[in-house]
Amino acid sequence: MTKVIKIGIIGSGGIAVSHAKAYQAMADVQIVGVADVVPGKAQEFINNLAIEDAQAFENHKQMLDLDIDGVSICTPNIFHHMTSIDALQAGKHVLVEKPLAVTLDQGIEMVQVAKKTGKMLSVGFQPRYDPNMQKVTNIVQSGQLGDIYYVEVGGGRRRGMPGGTFINKALAGVGAMGDIGTYSLDLALNALGHPKPLTVSAYTSNHFGKNPIYHPEADKFEVEDFGVAMIRLEGGMVLNFKISWAMHMDTLGPTIFLGKDAGLKLMPAGSGPWSGVWDGGIGSISMFHDVDSHQTETAIPLQVHDINIFDAKVRDFVVAIKEDKPAPIPGEEILINQAIIDGIFRSSEKGKEVDIHIPVL
Repeated sequence: MTKVIKIGIIGSGGIAVSHAKAYQAMADVQIVGVADVVPGKAQEFINNLAIEDAQAFENHKQMLDLDIDGVSICTPNIFHHMTSIDALQAGKHVLVEKPLAVTLDQGIEMVQVAKKTGKMLSVGFQPRYDPNMQKVTNIVQSGQLGDIYYVEVGGGRRRGMPGGTFINKALAGVGAMGDIGTYSLDLALNALGHPKPLTVSAYTSNHFGKNPIYHPEADKFEVEDFGVAMIRLEGGMVLNFKISWAMHMDTLGPTIFLGKDAGLKLMPAGSGPWSGVWDGGIGSISMFHDVDSHQTETAIPLQVHDINIFDAKVRDFVVAIKEDKPAPIPGEEILINQAIIDGIFRSSEKGKEVDIHIPVL
């Protein structure tokens, strides 16, 4: 008999809908509980998605008393830390949406608790499941580019600022960095094999979010809508990172990997004012190299696919639970991402370069 994996969902906002639908499409998964602090919201979520036999809770700790194998954390960013730790300590595997946490210290504690409890802490970076994103990682790690010394990553929307909880510092903690910037960092860091960051010099601002011409909730806008950073990585590499929710420009340029033997240029997929960032697929891949002393540009063919990368992320989490596998996207990897974001805010606030320290866990 096929083992049925029992799942709970904490937080019932928009991203929780995507998690629930992914679970509902799996015959070997049952959603048994949904928790949300807003009275009636969890039950409304269950009713709207017709989740049979699921119980609604206002207190996620009560839900964790159920017979549950794994939990999706779909709360506002600021609650990722607390709810993940509660779930891990209750003996549940955790799939937490990005960003891992709001601060580096929170992320460190989450990873430590996962290790102590022996439960999985996986982080929701669905672009890793795009075959073309995987192709980029394979090219970079194959050595075809030679020793890599410089990477430029990030993207920008001409207009694409969210509202609500995304711009409330008490709930989101961070803005564009945690929303779309974290995807860009994962693209680079995952391809490079997660080298440790050493220092960062950064600048952040929110000129567009605070301007009522560009945002209807300008008086409530409390986070950054733009950031840029120069990050020194171990191994002599430098990472130039930039991200923007809004700007007077069509693009912040391609993502590039410069190696001693070849270079790689990537453009994101999609079009329109909300495109131009690395939260989805790849639009083009080009390699720049010399062939018989001739400077050559080679277009890398894209793989056409119909993979729903979000569903693939959720499915991988379920499979890892069933087969007792390690976390598909372990918190330890994303801790490097979190350390860079933490350093960016410290550097921006101080107006100078700062060191980055990640303890051995």
